[in-house]
Amino acid sequence: MSEESVPPQGGPADPPGDPTGRPKGLLEQMEELMAALNADLSALDADLQAAGDRGPGDEAGLG
Repeated sequence: MSEESVPPQGGPADPPGDPTGRPKGLLEQMEELMAALNADLSALDADLQAAGDRGPGDEAGLG
């Protein structure tokens, strides 16, 4: 492959929103991913708690 086939600008591996152009370290990427995962799990937990409060699948009468 020649260098002409490679675009000069960055691709998907470049960190989005980094104004300094400095690539993010692995630890920083993992911290961001863990924070996003934690937020998603918190939202899912809240949704499940709300569904459990109002849901028709109340198991009290099934026994």
